[in-house]
Amino acid sequence: MTAHRPGSFAIWLCGCTALFITAAVVLPFIGPSRIDVGHVWNRQNPDWSILTQLRTSRTLLGLFAGGALALAGSLFQSMLRDALATPYTLGVSTGASLGAVLAIAGNWHMTMGVTGVWAGALTGAALVLLLVMGAARRDRQLSVSGLLLAGIAINSICGALILLVHGLTGVSQSFAISRWLIGSLDAIEFRTLAVYVTVISMISLVTIRQARQWNLLAVGEAWAATRGARVTRALVGGYLAGSVLAATTVALTGPIGFVGLVVPHLLRARMGGDDRLVMPCAFLVGGALLASCDALGRVVLAPAEVPAGAITAFIGGPHLIWAIRKGTTR
Repeated sequence: MTAHRPGSFAIWLCGCTALFITAAVVLPFIGPSRIDVGHVWNRQNPDWSILTQLRTSRTLLGLFAGGALALAGSLFQSMLRDALATPYTLGVSTGASLGAVLAIAGNWHMTMGVTGVWAGALTGAALVLLLVMGAARRDRQLSVSGLLLAGIAINSICGALILLVHGLTGVSQSFAISRWLIGSLDAIEFRTLAVYVTVISMISLVTIRQARQWNLLAVGEAWAATRGARVTRALVGGYLAGSVLAATTVALTGPIGFVGLVVPHLLRARMGGDDRLVMPCAFLVGGALLASCDALGRVVLAPAEVPAGAITAFIGGPHLIWAIRKGTTR
């Protein structure tokens, strides 16, 4: 991994923090209809209502959802020593998607609103979490290869079940499932947003504070053990943290791809492999990226909206191909 001088470390963190804050301030004003700053200052409707009730909550959701996905991707890539590892690789996000799809097929989204979809997604993620950890456990030990193989297998099974449920539902449920599977951001109640932001912030802080052990695991399990790391405990803790970050996010946004893959790659190519710097910056840059993609989707084909998941795919796919051509993937 690359050693960073204190000055460059602080510069990277300050720059990414400034990007995150700028996105939080500017992006709520971007949309198909222009918002008058004077009307907002005087709390005149409809500008005040559009800004506070719709765009602000949507931007905050994008900032923390993108941060959670990028941090989870960075964590799994270090923990599993796999450049292609994402929350989807280990099956957790796909399990959450399956739970949400079942909730939509059962019309929970009509009777319980976002709570029903959230409950279904979290239940699906929890079941996949138990299955993967159970399959990868041998003699009370977890191995990186076992987690990866079990996750890939269960990911394929959940993907097939999603297609099956999608094909068996009625027209209205099928449309809702298709829209949800694209991955998008919508305005949500501030009470729900507050719960989500609190959960993501707490888990992210704990994960980033343990960056030293992720650095050790990125070198190898044997190396980490000789340096005092409790490998099995670290793997379980990291898998749980990344799974909760991904599952709670997918429950609200749908399966948005490429953020957890591209952002860590981009930062490691510029900063090196030190997770003490990469992880906090991944959270900040990932949040700014997803919120910006959502803002772009609001205006690029206005008055129609392009889902944020489609925008991230258009950006992430070409970047990944470019990174492979340049040889910057590790």
